Amino acid sequence: MSSQSGTTPDEIEFKMLDAKPMGTDSVLFELEDGATVKIRVNVERAGVATNYNNPDGSKHYNVQSSMMITIISADRTYRLPKTAVNVRPMQRMSGKPYG
Repeated sequence: MSSQSGTTPDEIEFKMLDAKPMGTDSVLFELEDGATVKIRVNVERAGVATNYNNPDGSKHYNVQSSMMITIISADRTYRLPKTAVNVRPMQRMSGKPYG
């Protein structure tokens, strides 16, 4: 499936592949001060070329990924400004809560 003339084609076509984690998609690290760093990796899109192979004959892949980093403080607290919290008086429910 390599290009006919041995050169890279002007456009490489890819077949989309599904990707699923083998095990967990997150890694946890504990920092010296007790905080935890959680790194989550996700494969957004993966594909294998259908009209091109690498020079050594192996398949050519295109993988796009994203990473989300979360820091969890040692005391597990956080703050939000008042404007970010929906602050309004509780409304009394009427009728039965479950049915």
